[in-house]
Amino acid sequence: MWSKIKTKLVEKNMTEYELGKVTGLGAQQIHQFKKRNSENPRWLTMVKIADALDISLDEFREKGK
Repeated sequence: MWSKIKTKLVEKNMTEYELGKVTGLGAQQIHQFKKRNSENPRWLTMVKIADALDISLDEFREKGK
């Protein structure tokens, strides 16, 4: 899932720091999310990230799972 987020960050020319500022997530939260490449992130976290990147939550879904 992090790879999808990273791709969107690059497309939007946004840093992880800026993502944290926009979402209200701390740097440590972003780092832990990235490090774990979480299979089951918290719903609110994903909503905040999707909103910050101006994308649908559907983009995080993996087909066939």
